[in-house]
Amino acid sequence: MQISSDKEAIKRVAYLTGSADIAEKTVSVPAMIPFDGKIIDFLNDVSAEIMNDRRSRMYSDVITFGFWIRKGSVLKLKERFEIKDSAFHIGKGVAFHIAPSNVPVNFAYSLVMGLLNGNANIVRVPSKDFPQITILADAFNKALLRHPDMAPYVICVRYGHDKEINDLFSAVADVRIVWGGDKTIEELRKSPLPPRSGEITFADRYSIAVIDSDKYLCIDDKKKVAEDFYNDTFLSDQNACTSPRIIVWTGDNIQEAKKIFWETEHDIVEKKYSFQPIQGVNKLTQCFMASTVLDGMKVVPHKDNLIVRVEVSQITDTLMDYRDNSGYFYEFDCTDISRIKPICNDKRCQTIAYIGDSETIIPLLQAGIKGVDRIVPIGKTMDFDLIWDGYNLSAMLTRTVAVL
Repeated sequence: MQISSDKEAIKRVAYLTGSADIAEKTVSVPAMIPFDGKIIDFLNDVSAEIMNDRRSRMYSDVITFGFWIRKGSVLKLKERFEIKDSAFHIGKGVAFHIAPSNVPVNFAYSLVMGLLNGNANIVRVPSKDFPQITILADAFNKALLRHPDMAPYVICVRYGHDKEINDLFSAVADVRIVWGGDKTIEELRKSPLPPRSGEITFADRYSIAVIDSDKYLCIDDKKKVAEDFYNDTFLSDQNACTSPRIIVWTGDNIQEAKKIFWETEHDIVEKKYSFQPIQGVNKLTQCFMASTVLDGMKVVPHKDNLIVRVEVSQITDTLMDYRDNSGYFYEFDCTDISRIKPICNDKRCQTIAYIGDSETIIPLLQAGIKGVDRIVPIGKTMDFDLIWDGYNLSAMLTRTVAVL
């Protein structure tokens, strides 16, 4: 099948990289060996373009992505994910990616994930015109001038909510990767895939943080901790699935640690965060709604509402039904880590960020919880990896040919 089979629908597609003609070639180009040398060299050139672009310095998420795809970093990924067995491993073919609308650089990570595993990629980027998307698309296009043979493997498109176009791209996909949550998944599943094609879905998730108050107070550079927490949360308006929404405090000096932690964090937020009045209204509204169902909740008084903290007396499996973003946090003082099991047993619980010792969290996993796919230090929640949401993406994006 050709992408252009519906000529009227395809006219509604805008190309950030590639073109309609190049996209037609994507369907027929050969799959590649995962971590092929020419893929690594291409990504290294994209990284150089990003780092040399002055605009990139304004966006830490762009810089982080550029650093992640440099040659040295990719070779380390290759060491971890290159399979050494008697089988032959090759990309599945065409990967159709649907990026989330609220995380600007996610489309690029998804694209690289498909590319490193040997696939040609068609990526729908967010409709919102984020400056980060422009910077990254420019970097890809400049690198493609030096690597023209990679052009059919790197197709970035933009279009609205359009089932006809979803149908076209799904019909040629060997694997479909859907980000953006439950509603997006439901919508894309209305577009059939070929019988032998696979699908990877990233549903609605949320994350929490566990902070050992004693270990936190021993950290010398608390401003660095605040910067890390800012990047985990405010940088994406808490819209990323990796952004902590519940802060669980442990240890013997919780009140002292809270005071220092939030005062330091507020200083960072006040200087860096662009706050809109509607965000304050939304957070106030959520507080009122939560108060109708959460017994013993208490809103911590503060001089403004850049950060809204709601203390709760228990962690329930329904607490995240009342979550909000833009600096809205639930807090829980915890004497026994097993008390947060109800929230961690929810399959929607993705990441536990921590300050302290990760070993103190392991008993939750040993208890057989159904949620939690990542345990990472605060400041590392946004760090992308080929193991994500409990999936080994390299295994799911490649084909294994038995050689006996």
